[in-house]
Amino acid sequence: MQHILYAGNRADWPGYRAALPPLLAARGIEARLAPDIPADQVNYIIYAPDGPVQDFSAFPGLRAVFSLWAGVEKIIGNASLNVPLTRMVDAGLAMGMRDYVAAHVLRHHIGMDTHIHGQDGQWRNTVFPPLARDRSIGILGLGALGANCGAALAQFGFRVTGWSRTQKNIAGIACYSGDDGLKTVLETSEILVLLLPYTDNTHHVLNAETLAQMRRGSIIINPGRGGLVDEAALLVALERGDIGHATLDVFQTEPLPADHPFWAHPRVTVTPHIAASSRPETCAEVLAENIARSTHGEDLLFQVDRSAGY
Repeated sequence: MQHILYAGNRADWPGYRAALPPLLAARGIEARLAPDIPADQVNYIIYAPDGPVQDFSAFPGLRAVFSLWAGVEKIIGNASLNVPLTRMVDAGLAMGMRDYVAAHVLRHHIGMDTHIHGQDGQWRNTVFPPLARDRSIGILGLGALGANCGAALAQFGFRVTGWSRTQKNIAGIACYSGDDGLKTVLETSEILVLLLPYTDNTHHVLNAETLAQMRRGSIIINPGRGGLVDEAALLVALERGDIGHATLDVFQTEPLPADHPFWAHPRVTVTPHIAASSRPETCAEVLAENIARSTHGEDLLFQVDRSAGY
């Protein structure tokens, strides 16, 4: 019998209670799943940073922690965690991020805001958007989410370039790495999508220096992590017109304070961290597989490399 503590958001508990037990049973795993298992009985923890568990030293029989979030910056430095940690990479998260990124890339590519906000009786048909094949899209971060978004944009016909910490080879994406590669992607992208993990090395990857390397009037879309962007430097670049628009789903402080200048800025779109979410019905598939793998002594899916930070 495996004892699995649900320590995620309580609002999502009914979904996991319904979805996960049948998947475990199908894999031959006898398990108790509950949000209130005594600490000395717990074998696995399903975790979210906004859940009730922060001190893992209270669980002497703990074998692994399965995070429900794609990002692990809120847990990776936890000194009480000394068992394997996995991050969430599931089909629902990937599809949600793909849809968000594609929607906003197409919005800016076509110039939809001009018409949506320009209902003033003037017939503006003098400027036509280029074809997708003539638009350069850059993606910073070529993990599971970045690669999936890049592949989808390439299917539209966009010229897609991508940058990652280590060199990748992904069909339809011109892949770069290293400092020179980052500079190349920044200089050539008309629309730049941020999907890097947040680590010490990616903190403020977009700052005054790197923003200055981007094409004048280019667009930034950040559904990744708020700490990737130096918000003060971005505001300066927006005021100068160096950056044409920023569509931001994540921020250094969340919820975004009501008096933050992003809310009223004409060149900023704020969305409230809705680009992609972990859905019980798809996350449960990943959780069941990892619990089965751990039970049988096999390698876990999406195990976090603590030295790399993701």
